Amino acid sequence: MALIVQKYGGTSVATTDRIKAVADRVARYHRNGDQVVVVVSAMSGVTDKLIGMARSMTDMPAEREMDMLLATGEQTTIALTAMALHSLNIPAASLTGAQAGITTDGVHSKAKIKNITPAQAHSLLDQGNVVIVAGFQGRTSEGQITTLGRGGSDLTAIAMAAALKADLCQIYTDVDGVYSADPRIVATARKMESISYDEMLELASSGAKVMQSRSVEFAKKFGVVFEVRSSLNDNPGTTVKESSPDMENVVVRGVSLDKNQAKVTLLNVPDHPGVAASIFQPLSAAAVNVDMIVQNVSHEDGLPVTDLSFTVEKTDLTKAQKVLNDLQQSIGFAEMTTDESICKLSVVGVGMKSHSGVAARLFEVLSTEKVNILMISTSEIKISVVIECSKGEAALKSTHAAFVG
Repeated sequence: MALIVQKYGGTSVATTDRIKAVADRVARYHRNGDQVVVVVSAMSGVTDKLIGMARSMTDMPAEREMDMLLATGEQTTIALTAMALHSLNIPAASLTGAQAGITTDGVHSKAKIKNITPAQAHSLLDQGNVVIVAGFQGRTSEGQITTLGRGGSDLTAIAMAAALKADLCQIYTDVDGVYSADPRIVATARKMESISYDEMLELASSGAKVMQSRSVEFAKKFGVVFEVRSSLNDNPGTTVKESSPDMENVVVRGVSLDKNQAKVTLLNVPDHPGVAASIFQPLSAAAVNVDMIVQNVSHEDGLPVTDLSFTVEKTDLTKAQKVLNDLQQSIGFAEMTTDESICKLSVVGVGMKSHSGVAARLFEVLSTEKVNILMISTSEIKISVVIECSKGEAALKSTHAAFVG
């Protein structure tokens, strides 16, 4: 008998028929004698619909109230999934994130998990139940409902697997596993049998939609090996685990394109110590994640100034603009401009640690495609460039062809 955590994303539970199909799959594991914890997302489209309803009330909904609203999406799914299992004569009990013992910090809309006390889940499992947990949500120690950010159900599943010491963690989605690029854009994308935590983390943080990056980071920290596979068939998926020496034989494991990016540029920022901190600390306090940063130093009337550009997620742009508008007078920059017509192209592979020439080849590919590079950032196993999004998909296909085939 194994203890298995399974996570089903929004497309896997998009309709009542798909929820019934999920219940059929879960029932097979239960009848084989396994203990099963199921983590579910909101039904596909529900979260966006709730966000739209909130914004019909106000342009800037309070984040506390947004968490209260959005948490209802997953709670609908857990109840329906439990009902579907009951119809198959499988004992099942649904739990909200709070009932599952998930305690978070107090950062609404992007809360971090501080602790999980899975006593109630253990008790229900011992009584023979399938336990269905609402993904994407938790509760602060003061009792406030919080959400974990888009894709937070992945994090719920990985964290529950770690807390329960599960034998197996399966992340079910609408694709067969992790591909070398988005197969919906690149027809020649290849499914990988396995991928390292570090590669998966870089791909997830670079726009690959298969996993939330924080969930991969959590899995690496606690050693949770998991499999990404399709809920629509029984094909083997992709195992995500610690890297092994043979993985370095592949220079580039995958290529990703992140369209959820916006560039912010502050013009004529006074160039003296402490200015960068006075800009980025308030953004951090507002839970705005800054990705790539570029600074160009010049002189204005004999005084050193700089143009400072950085990228944020499009969903954080309005919040970032508000923070920076409030800072303009105290910092003294001349103007702020924004650009939402960009995207981030990344190539990732642990083999880049021991192979040279990847950057040069990437730049050559983009030059051939007449794609202008606006920003560049690198890590030990990743190179990312910001480009015009109108050329993003063509650049992705050409880059994949050059590095993966």
